[in-house]
Amino acid sequence: MKRIFVLLSLLAIANLFGQEQRFQGQPPVNAVPTDSKPVQKQWKGQFAFPDQGITFSNEFDGARLNGLVQNNDSTYTLLITSENTPINTSPWYAFKVWGKRPMTIDVWLTYQANNKHRYYPKLSHDGVHWTALDSLRYEEIGKGDRAFGPGSLPEKVKMRLEVGPDTLWVAGQELENSARVNAWMDSISQKKFVTKSTIGKSREGRNLNLLSIGDTDSKNMIMIISRQHPPEVTGYLTMKSFVETLSSDTKLAKKFRKEFAIYVVPLMNPDGVDNGFWRHNTGGIDLNRDWANFNQPETSAVKDFMEGMVEKTQGKFYFGIDFHSTWDDIYYTVDPELHGNMPNLVSTWLDGLKERIEGYDPNIKPNGDLVPTTVSRNYFFVKHGAEALVFEVGDNTPRDFLKEKAEKGAEALMEIMLERIKDMP
Repeated sequence: MKRIFVLLSLLAIANLFGQEQRFQGQPPVNAVPTDSKPVQKQWKGQFAFPDQGITFSNEFDGARLNGLVQNNDSTYTLLITSENTPINTSPWYAFKVWGKRPMTIDVWLTYQANNKHRYYPKLSHDGVHWTALDSLRYEEIGKGDRAFGPGSLPEKVKMRLEVGPDTLWVAGQELENSARVNAWMDSISQKKFVTKSTIGKSREGRNLNLLSIGDTDSKNMIMIISRQHPPEVTGYLTMKSFVETLSSDTKLAKKFRKEFAIYVVPLMNPDGVDNGFWRHNTGGIDLNRDWANFNQPETSAVKDFMEGMVEKTQGKFYFGIDFHSTWDDIYYTVDPELHGNMPNLVSTWLDGLKERIEGYDPNIKPNGDLVPTTVSRNYFFVKHGAEALVFEVGDNTPRDFLKEKAEKGAEALMEIMLERIKDMP
């Protein structure tokens, strides 16, 4: 009977993050100051409990573990805090734990005041391959009274973990720190038509790396970015598959790359990712609020690159997309009544995506309030005339569905843009 209840609960979760219940989207984005503010780095080290032979660690890039207390021989309470405040509800956590002998422990995750648990735990024994924690070993406390979104989140959660000499990694999503992102970039840049370069530095001096794909002498350009917000891994994973499809050996992709230059910044916020931040860069700023002021080096580097390419080629950016993650899939588009360099491209593209994925009904929220530009989508459209959007991918979207949406979306986009470019002056 208990397993039947668990199965029904899992089905309810699947429905919750599918298309049956529509996420209504965020309220309008307001312009805010983006001058740098202080951030607090977490202490890095090991939290050892010799009597029980248990050790926790945050000594790796992407970790987030700010404090820890032992409650009894088998129970530990962890504290997760943000880099600064105010901040939205996106508390990232990642830590390692091991023991001298196999044993079962209970781990409570708690957060600073007014913040709640968001990301369902993932487990790994190598930091590369991840699986979701068994729901029978997961308990939520102080859950909100809403069925969906921020109002549904719990105040804290308990995880029952099996630990031993083999290190166990625990994180809110798959760990995709700058080393792993750069390894992917190095891999894809082995293709003769892909190059990797650096267009700037983060505030802490990490490279802001760019992939250039296709004919980089072309006057027809598209721009792709992701990971302005560190924990938003599902958006990054979708971006990866999207770019891999554009870089594939299909006839369609080859034809597309002859007409269009594709530019990609996969990791907009390397400092935030490697420091395990919830949302901001090391300037203490939400980068996706700095596309009007350009006070932060990461947004400034992309601005300078795009404007430099327009000047160099005397060409145009026809499409811009920024991959993020949120409670469920939603596409924040420019009002289709406003026309850029390839009018109604995004609307036509999303119609094509709907046709290609059976039962998929894209959740679209258009916006015509674009000045001040503030966010990437508005900057892409207002400054460059690029048909632009922010694609927010659901936190709990199945990984095979992420890939399907990305691949079919890239294919639809290439077909439409190749047809449209014939009529462009």
